[in-house]
Amino acid sequence: MEKNNTFAGEDCINTQIIYTMRKSLFAIGLLAISYSVQAQILCHVDTGANMYVSEGTLVYSGGGVQTRGNGLLDVRGNVMVVGSGTDAFRTIDAGGGNKTDGGNIVLRLNTPGSYATSTYGQLYIDGLSQSNITGIVSKEYLTNNHGTGNYFQQIALPFFGKAFSSLSTELAKTFGTVRNIQNPGYVNNDLILKWNNTQAKSDHVTNLTTTTTDGSGYYMLGSRNNNLNLNVPHAGAVSVLNGRPYAPFTAPVNLVNGGNVYFGPNGNGGNSYGEAYNSYLQDQFDLPNGEWTATYGKNIYQFGNPFFTNLDLSKIGYVEGGTVTDGNNVANIMGIEYTAGSVVTQANGYTYTTGAQIQTFNANGTPVGDIGLIIKPMQPFIMKLRNNTPQTLNFNTLRRFKDVVRANGTSYDVNAARMASNRDNNGTVKQLGVIGLDAQGNEIGRAYYVVSPTATTGHQVSIATTVQAAASPGNPIGTFEEALAGGYDPNYNAKYWLYINEANEGNFLGKDVLLWNFDYSKPNKKIVSYKFEIRENAEMIPTGTHQLSTGIGFFYKASNGTVQEAKQGDVISVSSKSYNLYYGTPGSGTLANRETVANNMSRTTVVYNPAISNYIVRFDPDWKKADIEVYDMSGKLVISKKAVDASRDFVIELDGSVKSSYVVKVVSDKGVIVNTKILK
Repeated sequence: MEKNNTFAGEDCINTQIIYTMRKSLFAIGLLAISYSVQAQILCHVDTGANMYVSEGTLVYSGGGVQTRGNGLLDVRGNVMVVGSGTDAFRTIDAGGGNKTDGGNIVLRLNTPGSYATSTYGQLYIDGLSQSNITGIVSKEYLTNNHGTGNYFQQIALPFFGKAFSSLSTELAKTFGTVRNIQNPGYVNNDLILKWNNTQAKSDHVTNLTTTTTDGSGYYMLGSRNNNLNLNVPHAGAVSVLNGRPYAPFTAPVNLVNGGNVYFGPNGNGGNSYGEAYNSYLQDQFDLPNGEWTATYGKNIYQFGNPFFTNLDLSKIGYVEGGTVTDGNNVANIMGIEYTAGSVVTQANGYTYTTGAQIQTFNANGTPVGDIGLIIKPMQPFIMKLRNNTPQTLNFNTLRRFKDVVRANGTSYDVNAARMASNRDNNGTVKQLGVIGLDAQGNEIGRAYYVVSPTATTGHQVSIATTVQAAASPGNPIGTFEEALAGGYDPNYNAKYWLYINEANEGNFLGKDVLLWNFDYSKPNKKIVSYKFEIRENAEMIPTGTHQLSTGIGFFYKASNGTVQEAKQGDVISVSSKSYNLYYGTPGSGTLANRETVANNMSRTTVVYNPAISNYIVRFDPDWKKADIEVYDMSGKLVISKKAVDASRDFVIELDGSVKSSYVVKVVSDKGVIVNTKILK
């Protein structure tokens, strides 16, 4: 007996859900189809047939699926195949042999012209063994390029047994296998890299005839001079990758010993390829950012989505009422970075990300920051744990058709309803999101200010409970670590700045956090307005609302303005380089103009460049000229340069044979001073 209906509880008005009892099938847009119960195949799309699964629909098959010849399963909605170990998923030719060239089971990108927000066909397979999944899926794919010039494209490859050589044909470029150890920047950038979680390095594919075996692998595809361009079509409307889907994993993935290596002083140690860890390893969750503390770079795991459905990571660290609702309880989860944003490529070929989405979790699993954590098919992600206590991650029960996270207290179901209230047992978590917009209303950057009764005010030396995350050097807006009395802490403003900032709502009530806009001083500034996004326990409060459940709200003040209420959805014109943000009505003595003091803020950093085996000064984009002085530990001045051009990196030319510590002092033409210590 077949039935179609709107799935109860789903937030999908006018979305049709089509399902069947086991060993029967109902399909939309079926031109010609035949059925077979032989060889454990329930649904068979024959030569000349076209089975069309429209956007917003779900087709359920309680057994195996097969196409023959040019038979087409055209998927713009969702297909759910649930069978047993004897059922099969196949694409066969006219003679019954395996057909491996693709084009028969196609997962469409529905609106390629707006692919960032496009819906897409999804495929869920459960109960089938990997040996019986021989059918080839053709996945349409577009995404943002992750850099310019010689860069690496971050990607998941959810194809079992796919030859790496096939990527050269599908992506219209030739990949190489030779790693340039003398120049770890891989200036040829034709490699296929795969992240090694334990060793905190990227291994390269040395033989392109070998095949993929790790569904959750985090891959990086090299691009020489932009010859890998995934957001501009190569042939036709989209890129298409072909391969066999992965069966459900037989066991969860173990999370233990991430980055279990010695990074050396200040990250100067080298991996097995001779590349310095500090030349590529980035940890925005461990503050102060860029300082190689005991936990910096440790307990980081990089994965790719192994399936052709979305993954919902929102509940992996959240236990409601003592119940684990999706088979996961990563109790020491700190945060997840997802969507690569823009990947900046340095002159030596190394990369770092800007504009990535980051969500952190407090001790009770309540999320803050970029709420969402839906990982699309072929999308990778990075997670940071607070310590090395062994955990597991069950990818099978993270699969989800919806593009919003599922409700708390809901048992796992790939079709589970959308997110509901996420309550914190120790008081609510409130956050103010400040979104920088350009003149056309496009988002350029964002920053978050978070308060709760359990949050910590000021700099934290441990990552045991913090929800803070550093802003990357390229972020146009961000906040600075607050001083206990309000304003910024001058001990840390030159060391890191914040994408997600936290303070205790009790002892920091009415005190100010400094928001800084590095775009404001540019001749053609990009950010012209701010939009406010306010959440309480991850839920958006109603549009136009100021007060939260405590009867208190967020406030803002331009350095040349007056205190104003921050209301949900409001858009204000940016009239100052700096703003003060408050939770609670500002108290006396906290309204001082911070603009003059804040001019000491800088994004100038000193970093190691392994391509030249030396340190460089990377200047704040606001700087024009700078004076540089380098002192050894006896106080002797060993380098002195005046009026250095700040539009390019400055190489600190030190004797590589001498092992010593140095103090670097960099002074801008406006008197901003940055001091740092390096170990040679």
